[in-house]
Amino acid sequence: MLRSILRALPLRCQLCHHRLEQRQYPWCETCSQSFPTSPRCMQCGLSTPYTMETCGRCLNTPPAWDNLVCLGDYTFPYDTLLHKFKYQGHYWLAPPLARLLAESIDEPAPCLIPVPMHWRRRWVRGFNHSTVLANALASQLERPCLDNALVRTRATQQQQGLSRKARLSNLKDAFTVRGNVPSHVALVDDVVTTGATLTELCRVLRAHGVTKIDIYALCRTPTDGKQKK
Repeated sequence: MLRSILRALPLRCQLCHHRLEQRQYPWCETCSQSFPTSPRCMQCGLSTPYTMETCGRCLNTPPAWDNLVCLGDYTFPYDTLLHKFKYQGHYWLAPPLARLLAESIDEPAPCLIPVPMHWRRRWVRGFNHSTVLANALASQLERPCLDNALVRTRATQQQQGLSRKARLSNLKDAFTVRGNVPSHVALVDDVVTTGATLTELCRVLRAHGVTKIDIYALCRTPTDGKQKK
């Protein structure tokens, strides 16, 4: 499947629009060298002076999950690629982005679960981007993807523009677990902003008996308020 998707990739870089000399990725080698990388806290995923298991912020206020892996901050070129994938229907960007993310995951969780979307919103958009990404990542990691393990049972107000406290209140009792899930899972989403959605999902999963939760995301939004999803 991946080979067929790669064969269908465009002939021009999705960032600078120059002609691609090779089609391993939908971006050229020059642009790939501009992909920002920085050391991060392995628990919250935020930038740190050097890679550490737990930063001071996590020691003071631990997140609801155990580990978080991401490609980088929600800045260029990740924001450009994600906008194409999420809002312009460039579904074929999911496998190459998942491939990049998989390279940073040393010990994959036994199964992956996409962040669910309410059926009304999915109907309007046409697809759940987290599900597409989770399936692509599961293929790379050779792990099962439990597409329907989490269900969004209640339509909620858009999270964008809300404070973290308002986001948590907005999401209360909006999710449920369907069927059996293992004790160790990974939640997959495109961007982690305040983490409110993931916090509520972790609460629901832990109430269902899950003991270890990893987060696999393409980007992490800094907490300085300068960048918004």
